[in-house]
Amino acid sequence: MSGNSANWFVDRHIHEGRSTKIAFKEAWESGRELTYAGLAEHSGCVADALQRAGIHREERAAMFVLDQLEFPLVFWGALKAGVVPVALNTLLSTDVYRTLLNDSRAAIVFVSAELLDTVLAAAKDATWVRKIVVIGGDAATQTMDVDSTGTDPVVIRWSQFMEGACEQAAIDCSDDEVAFWLYSSGSTGAPKGVRHVHQAMRITCDTFARQVLNIQADDTVFSAAKLFFAYGLGNGLSFPLSVGATSLLYKARPTPDAVSEVLANYRPTIFYGVPTLFAALVHQWKSSNALPKAPLRACTSAGEALPAEISRQWQTLWGFDIVDGVGSTEMLHIFLSNRPDDVQYGTSGYAVPGYEVRLVDETGADVKPGDIGELLVKGESSAADYWNQRQKTRQTFEGEWTRTGDKYEQASDGRFIYCGRTDDMFKVSGIWVSPFEVEQALLEYPGVLEAAVVAHRDADNLEKPKAFIVLKDDESAQSVDGIKDHIKEKIGKWKYPRWVEVVDELPKTATGKIQRFKLRESV
Repeated sequence: MSGNSANWFVDRHIHEGRSTKIAFKEAWESGRELTYAGLAEHSGCVADALQRAGIHREERAAMFVLDQLEFPLVFWGALKAGVVPVALNTLLSTDVYRTLLNDSRAAIVFVSAELLDTVLAAAKDATWVRKIVVIGGDAATQTMDVDSTGTDPVVIRWSQFMEGACEQAAIDCSDDEVAFWLYSSGSTGAPKGVRHVHQAMRITCDTFARQVLNIQADDTVFSAAKLFFAYGLGNGLSFPLSVGATSLLYKARPTPDAVSEVLANYRPTIFYGVPTLFAALVHQWKSSNALPKAPLRACTSAGEALPAEISRQWQTLWGFDIVDGVGSTEMLHIFLSNRPDDVQYGTSGYAVPGYEVRLVDETGADVKPGDIGELLVKGESSAADYWNQRQKTRQTFEGEWTRTGDKYEQASDGRFIYCGRTDDMFKVSGIWVSPFEVEQALLEYPGVLEAAVVAHRDADNLEKPKAFIVLKDDESAQSVDGIKDHIKEKIGKWKYPRWVEVVDELPKTATGKIQRFKLRESV
């Protein structure tokens, strides 16, 4: 089945007998559920409501929507109507939202009521926005004045938007037609609009979800990574729908306490997280000596490389390994990964079936095993381009190959070992230093919860490693006294951090990636 991806991900399940099965469940007090029949019907009504609202094919629908039932309804409803949903980070500021709305030229905005104060001013200042649809909220929001004056966009409630809408079938389109946008997470600078075509989501399901994760129809999945994030969109939206599984949605911040509660109360079989969250969970469960009772059979990590020490501690607690993988917004999901039955700590494993990877030097020539090079990937889930950024598109997308911006080394057994972002790598005494290698060694030192390493110039204007560390709750700054000697003995004398600064937290994107460029700017 080709063409509009909503046909395969949504409507197919009705014909295959899954009408009454739960597709999505809200994992908090609301307990709302959405069956596959409800998903098909109501997403079709969203498509009709978009047309009734005067939103035309190929216009953009900005989504400031938390992980709640309306997210899949808006996303798939937009695709059915030929409108392009733009899933946006729900943790940013009004100024950033204003920039993103003007950049995407969104014609309509969907916003969860909890975000309305932050989004409303940005949306009213955005040139192209004609309608704002508010999802949920208290009585005050439900009775708000919806009249529009002057050139302001019309603000309406979700119930008003959907009133009188009838189920509509998905429009016909090409596999190669742009289906949706995501914005890059900004770990190295300003976000870029990444445009993906209809076939891209199914490719990620046919590769990583099926051939590595082995997701099944009887799985219940929970992604701490939010749906606006490429990793989370696959985890919580396309992967479960590819097989007819059930996805748990959680709209609040995924703290260790919150995640533990969801695992215990809703009992997922697959859990998706990011390294910083896994580190926090392991620390909490070891400290409390209390592990939530959940029938977990698989866990994945992405966003950035998972430190080996966290992997070891997780395996000790649960008896199975986290599958650590590498993906990107540009490739939509994971393309390089360990396997559930073949995990080697501290590595990113092998290329996912369906993808090819290679390492190149500064001239574009392939590097030999043991040398460090930039990782390039080839696969059918690659983005079409960056919106309105021709030069960056040319720099990243080279024919069938996509530059990841990650530095890797390939071991003799073919596994790939993460070294750091291209912008994060630096040389000491003429030898490349991998910030990630130093960070892994730091995490093995007692008392260190998180670590980030950047280049800093000494009195002779030479670059040397500087470490920023976050200590565990029960540790004091005195615990770092022997840290430099530990690194020297662990990975090499020239790699040890000449400076170690204890901080309360590391700067991160909303998806958990450490923003090392901010640390470089601060030194």
